[in-house]
Amino acid sequence: MRIDIVTIFPEAFTPLSISMIGRARERGLLDVRLWNLRDFAPDRHRQVDDAPYGGGAGMVMKPEPFFAAVDAIRRESEPSRIILTSPQGRLLTHALAEQLAAEPHLVLLCGHYEGIDERVCRGLATDEISIGDYVLTGGELAAMVIVDAVARFVPGVVGDPASVRADSFAEGLLDHPHYTRPPEFRGMKVPEVLLSGDHEAIRRWRRAQRLRRTLERRPDLLKREALSPEDRRLLDEADLDLA
Repeated sequence: MRIDIVTIFPEAFTPLSISMIGRARERGLLDVRLWNLRDFAPDRHRQVDDAPYGGGAGMVMKPEPFFAAVDAIRRESEPSRIILTSPQGRLLTHALAEQLAAEPHLVLLCGHYEGIDERVCRGLATDEISIGDYVLTGGELAAMVIVDAVARFVPGVVGDPASVRADSFAEGLLDHPHYTRPPEFRGMKVPEVLLSGDHEAIRRWRRAQRLRRTLERRPDLLKREALSPEDRRLLDEADLDLA
């Protein structure tokens, strides 16, 4: 999978060279390319922003550098999606990340300042994506979050594919608690069921814990019609009411 990132701060993407993403790039599973937006500015001062028409605070990013950068990318490969990181965009979810991972080539455009010329949004980007209901100083962090979330679905990036299928949000539920050695630490014990060796009891406990956590922390994720008969029994056994 190829991902091109257009930014005025390419040096901010060092984290994409380490850990799981870095190894995926070394193995050729993920091709991440950085493009400095200033290289495509139309003037010798490499200016990528200007004052907004109509007045107002802040500066607005100009359309010409973004279009020129994407033109350069297209001369190498035609992207399947061009994504603008934006607080006005569609919220990034587990399902959306999985959908994007099926695309062969993504381009991420990183915004800055007060905003981006609307012609980039309307005439260039195919998608606008937000990582949450807050505003960042720039789109670089959002772009890295998108790359990381998407990369987990690329075959071979995560060593055990089963861990991706069991992630929080994979089935609309949060994850269950995890424990490892020692069996007791500072008075806190690992639940006996996890030490029992009874795989069916462990499966049921983990499912019940996922339901409990989701109901307590993110009840908006639980859809009554999506619950299986077993899920309903587990909720009843735990005396949890799905109102």
